[in-house]
Amino acid sequence: MDGHINGPSTPLLAYTMSCVGSALGLSAMSRARATTGWIRWRWLILAAVSIGGTGIWVMHFIAMLGYGITGIQITYDLTTTIISMLIAIVVVGIGLAIAVARGASLTALATGGFVTGIGVASMHYLGISAMRMPASVHYRPLIVLASVAIAVVAAAAALWAAMNIRGIFATIGAAMIMGVAVTGMHYTGIAAMLVYSAPAQTASGMTSSSLLEPLIGGISLTTVVILFVVGLAATEQDLLEQAEIRADLQKLAERNN
Repeated sequence: MDGHINGPSTPLLAYTMSCVGSALGLSAMSRARATTGWIRWRWLILAAVSIGGTGIWVMHFIAMLGYGITGIQITYDLTTTIISMLIAIVVVGIGLAIAVARGASLTALATGGFVTGIGVASMHYLGISAMRMPASVHYRPLIVLASVAIAVVAAAAALWAAMNIRGIFATIGAAMIMGVAVTGMHYTGIAAMLVYSAPAQTASGMTSSSLLEPLIGGISLTTVVILFVVGLAATEQDLLEQAEIRADLQKLAERNN
Protein backbone atom coordinates (compact mmCIF):
# COMPACT_ATOMS: atom_id res chain seq x y z
CA MET A 1 0.00 0.00 0.00
CA ASP A 2 1.29 3.43 -0.90
CA GLY A 3 0.94 6.50 1.24
CA HIS A 4 0.49 9.86 -0.42
CA ILE A 5 0.70 13.56 0.38
CA ASN A 6 -2.56 15.41 -0.24
CA GLY A 7 -1.41 18.41 -2.24
CA PRO A 8 1.20 21.10 -1.53
CA SER A 9 -0.69 23.03 1.16
CA THR A 10 0.35 20.96 4.19
CA PRO A 11 4.05 20.74 3.19
CA LEU A 12 4.13 24.52 2.70
CA LEU A 13 2.34 25.17 6.00
CA ALA A 14 4.61 22.68 7.78
CA TYR A 15 7.69 24.40 6.38
CA THR A 16 6.33 27.81 7.35
CA MET A 17 5.72 26.72 10.95
CA SER A 18 9.19 25.20 11.09
CA CYS A 19 10.68 28.52 9.97
CA VAL A 20 8.57 30.50 12.46
CA GLY A 21 9.55 28.22 15.35
CA SER A 22 13.21 28.31 14.36
CA ALA A 23 13.24 32.10 14.06
CA LEU A 24 11.62 32.55 17.47
CA GLY A 25 14.02 30.04 18.99
CA LEU A 26 17.05 31.82 17.53
CA SER A 27 15.71 35.15 18.82
CA ALA A 28 15.25 33.68 22.31
CA MET A 29 18.76 32.21 22.18
CA SER A 30 20.22 35.61 21.33
CA ARG A 31 18.85 36.79 24.70
CA ALA A 32 20.15 33.67 26.45
CA ARG A 33 23.66 34.42 25.22
CA ALA A 34 23.56 37.84 26.87
CA THR A 35 22.15 36.78 30.25
CA THR A 36 23.03 34.54 33.18
CA GLY A 37 21.33 32.58 35.93
CA TRP A 38 17.60 31.96 35.94
CA ILE A 39 16.98 34.58 33.23
CA ARG A 40 19.22 32.60 30.87
CA TRP A 41 17.34 29.39 31.70
CA ARG A 42 14.05 31.14 31.02
CA TRP A 43 15.23 32.08 27.54
CA LEU A 44 16.59 28.57 26.97
CA ILE A 45 13.19 27.11 27.86
CA LEU A 46 11.43 29.50 25.49
CA ALA A 47 13.92 28.62 22.75
CA ALA A 48 13.38 24.88 23.33
CA VAL A 49 9.59 25.26 23.17
CA SER A 50 9.87 27.38 20.02
CA ILE A 51 12.28 25.14 18.11
CA GLY A 52 11.23 21.78 19.55
CA GLY A 53 7.52 22.46 19.92
CA THR A 54 6.74 24.65 16.92
CA GLY A 55 9.71 24.25 14.60
CA ILE A 56 9.83 20.46 14.84
CA TRP A 57 6.76 18.88 16.47
CA VAL A 58 4.06 21.14 14.98
CA MET A 59 5.81 20.88 11.60
CA HIS A 60 5.77 17.09 11.87
CA PHE A 61 2.10 16.73 12.69
CA ILE A 62 0.91 19.40 10.27
CA ALA A 63 2.73 17.39 7.63
CA MET A 64 1.09 14.21 8.94
CA LEU A 65 -2.33 15.84 8.52
CA GLY A 66 -1.57 15.88 4.80
CA TYR A 67 -0.48 12.24 4.72
CA GLY A 68 -3.02 9.63 3.72
CA ILE A 69 -3.36 6.04 2.58
CA THR A 70 -6.02 5.20 0.03
CA GLY A 71 -8.97 3.43 1.62
CA ILE A 72 -7.52 3.67 5.15
CA GLN A 73 -8.66 5.88 8.02
CA ILE A 74 -5.76 7.01 10.20
CA THR A 75 -6.27 7.86 13.86
CA TYR A 76 -3.73 8.77 16.55
CA ASP A 77 -2.97 7.58 20.06
CA LEU A 78 -3.13 10.50 22.50
CA THR A 79 -0.43 9.36 24.96
CA THR A 80 2.14 8.54 22.28
CA THR A 81 1.48 11.83 20.49
CA ILE A 82 1.99 13.91 23.64
CA ILE A 83 5.14 11.98 24.55
CA SER A 84 6.55 12.70 21.09
CA MET A 85 5.94 16.43 21.66
CA LEU A 86 7.69 16.36 25.04
CA ILE A 87 10.65 14.49 23.54
CA ALA A 88 11.06 17.15 20.85
CA ILE A 89 11.09 19.98 23.39
CA VAL A 90 13.34 18.21 25.91
CA VAL A 91 16.02 17.06 23.45
CA VAL A 92 16.25 20.52 21.89
CA GLY A 93 16.55 21.98 25.39
CA ILE A 94 19.35 19.54 26.23
CA GLY A 95 21.21 20.41 23.05
CA LEU A 96 20.91 24.15 23.67
CA ALA A 97 22.02 23.74 27.29
CA ILE A 98 25.08 21.75 26.21
CA ALA A 99 26.01 24.41 23.64
CA VAL A 100 25.59 27.28 26.10
CA ALA A 101 27.33 25.55 29.00
CA ARG A 102 30.40 24.63 26.94
CA GLY A 103 30.74 27.89 25.06
CA ALA A 104 29.67 26.65 21.62
CA SER A 105 32.89 24.72 21.14
CA LEU A 106 33.17 22.20 18.32
CA THR A 107 32.86 19.37 20.84
CA ALA A 108 29.77 20.94 22.40
CA LEU A 109 28.11 21.45 19.02
CA ALA A 110 28.92 17.89 17.95
CA THR A 111 27.70 16.40 21.24
CA GLY A 112 24.60 18.56 21.41
CA GLY A 113 23.88 17.98 17.73
CA PHE A 114 24.12 14.21 18.12
CA VAL A 115 21.91 14.11 21.21
CA THR A 116 19.35 16.47 19.70
CA GLY A 117 19.41 14.82 16.28
CA ILE A 118 18.84 11.34 17.69
CA GLY A 119 16.06 12.76 19.85
CA VAL A 120 14.39 14.50 16.90
CA ALA A 121 14.56 11.33 14.83
CA SER A 122 13.09 9.39 17.77
CA MET A 123 10.28 11.95 18.01
CA HIS A 124 9.57 11.52 14.31
CA TYR A 125 9.31 7.75 14.38
CA LEU A 126 7.48 7.77 17.71
CA GLY A 127 5.02 10.22 16.15
CA ILE A 128 4.49 7.81 13.27
CA SER A 129 4.01 4.95 15.73
CA ALA A 130 1.12 6.95 17.22
CA MET A 131 -0.82 6.24 14.02
CA ARG A 132 -3.61 3.71 14.48
CA MET A 133 -4.92 2.00 11.35
CA PRO A 134 -5.72 -1.45 9.99
CA ALA A 135 -2.26 -1.74 8.51
CA SER A 136 1.31 -2.39 9.60
CA VAL A 137 4.25 -0.06 9.01
CA HIS A 138 7.76 -1.20 8.11
CA TYR A 139 10.78 0.82 7.05
CA ARG A 140 13.53 0.88 4.45
CA PRO A 141 16.67 0.79 6.66
CA LEU A 142 18.95 2.87 4.44
CA ILE A 143 16.41 5.67 4.11
CA VAL A 144 15.87 5.59 7.88
CA LEU A 145 19.62 5.99 8.39
CA ALA A 146 19.61 8.88 5.92
CA SER A 147 16.81 10.59 7.86
CA VAL A 148 18.71 10.17 11.14
CA ALA A 149 21.87 11.59 9.55
CA ILE A 150 19.88 14.59 8.29
CA ALA A 151 18.45 15.09 11.79
CA VAL A 152 21.89 15.05 13.43
CA VAL A 153 23.45 17.43 10.89
CA ALA A 154 20.42 19.72 11.05
CA ALA A 155 20.56 19.74 14.86
CA ALA A 156 24.27 20.60 14.91
CA ALA A 157 23.68 23.39 12.38
CA ALA A 158 20.76 24.68 14.45
CA LEU A 159 22.91 24.78 17.59
CA TRP A 160 25.65 26.61 15.73
CA ALA A 161 23.11 29.14 14.48
CA ALA A 162 21.64 29.49 17.97
CA MET A 163 25.05 30.40 19.36
CA ASN A 164 26.37 32.56 16.52
CA ILE A 165 23.62 34.15 14.42
CA ARG A 166 23.01 37.85 15.07
CA GLY A 167 20.74 40.35 13.37
CA ILE A 168 17.21 40.03 12.04
CA PHE A 169 18.10 39.20 8.43
CA ALA A 170 20.67 36.60 9.43
CA THR A 171 18.12 35.09 11.82
CA ILE A 172 15.47 34.88 9.11
CA GLY A 173 17.93 33.31 6.67
CA ALA A 174 19.10 30.76 9.24
CA ALA A 175 15.49 29.93 10.16
CA MET A 176 14.63 29.29 6.51
CA ILE A 177 17.60 26.94 6.17
CA MET A 178 16.66 25.17 9.41
CA GLY A 179 13.12 24.80 8.07
CA VAL A 180 14.43 23.08 4.95
CA ALA A 181 16.54 20.70 7.05
CA VAL A 182 13.76 19.80 9.49
CA THR A 183 11.07 19.27 6.87
CA GLY A 184 13.59 17.44 4.70
CA MET A 185 14.24 15.03 7.56
CA HIS A 186 10.49 14.50 8.00
CA TYR A 187 9.74 13.71 4.39
CA THR A 188 12.81 11.51 4.13
CA GLY A 189 11.41 9.53 7.06
CA ILE A 190 8.02 9.36 5.33
CA ALA A 191 9.73 8.03 2.20
CA ALA A 192 11.19 5.23 4.33
CA MET A 193 7.73 3.92 5.24
CA LEU A 194 6.33 0.68 3.82
CA VAL A 195 2.66 0.15 4.68
CA TYR A 196 1.07 -3.30 4.44
CA SER A 197 -2.61 -4.05 4.79
CA ALA A 198 -3.56 -5.94 7.94
CA PRO A 199 -7.34 -6.46 7.89
CA ALA A 200 -7.30 -8.42 11.15
CA GLN A 201 -6.20 -5.30 13.03
CA THR A 202 -8.69 -2.69 14.15
CA ALA A 203 -7.81 0.98 14.14
CA SER A 204 -8.34 2.70 17.48
CA GLY A 205 -7.46 6.20 18.54
CA MET A 206 -8.49 9.79 18.02
CA THR A 207 -9.09 11.34 14.64
CA SER A 208 -6.78 14.09 13.45
CA SER A 209 -9.48 16.73 13.92
CA SER A 210 -10.17 15.71 17.52
CA LEU A 211 -6.52 15.25 18.55
CA LEU A 212 -3.96 16.93 16.34
CA GLU A 213 -5.79 20.14 15.56
CA PRO A 214 -6.33 21.10 19.26
CA LEU A 215 -2.72 20.19 20.12
CA ILE A 216 -1.31 22.06 17.14
CA GLY A 217 -3.59 24.99 17.98
CA GLY A 218 -2.37 25.02 21.57
CA ILE A 219 1.30 25.02 20.60
CA SER A 220 0.62 27.65 17.95
CA LEU A 221 -1.03 29.88 20.58
CA THR A 222 2.02 29.37 22.79
CA THR A 223 4.14 30.45 19.83
CA VAL A 224 2.17 33.70 19.57
CA VAL A 225 2.75 34.35 23.28
CA ILE A 226 6.49 33.70 22.86
CA LEU A 227 6.49 36.06 19.88
CA PHE A 228 5.13 38.86 22.09
CA VAL A 229 7.61 38.03 24.89
CA VAL A 230 10.56 38.12 22.49
CA GLY A 231 9.28 41.21 20.72
CA LEU A 232 8.87 43.18 23.95
CA ALA A 233 12.15 42.04 25.50
CA ALA A 234 15.41 43.91 25.23
CA THR A 235 17.65 42.84 22.35
CA GLU A 236 20.92 41.00 22.85
CA GLN A 237 22.85 44.23 22.23
CA ASP A 238 20.73 46.09 24.77
CA LEU A 239 21.28 43.37 27.37
CA LEU A 240 25.03 43.41 26.80
CA GLU A 241 25.13 47.19 27.13
CA GLN A 242 23.08 47.03 30.33
CA ALA A 243 25.44 44.42 31.76
CA GLU A 244 28.43 46.60 30.88
CA ILE A 245 26.84 49.63 32.57
CA ARG A 246 26.11 47.58 35.71
CA ALA A 247 29.71 46.35 35.79
CA ASP A 248 31.04 49.91 35.46
CA LEU A 249 28.75 51.14 38.23
CA GLN A 250 29.86 48.29 40.48
CA LYS A 251 33.53 49.12 39.88
CA LEU A 252 32.83 52.79 40.60
CA ALA A 253 31.04 51.88 43.84
CA GLU A 254 33.97 49.67 44.92
CA ARG A 255 36.43 52.49 44.28
CA ASN A 256 34.35 54.96 46.31
CA ASN A 257 34.23 52.50 49.19
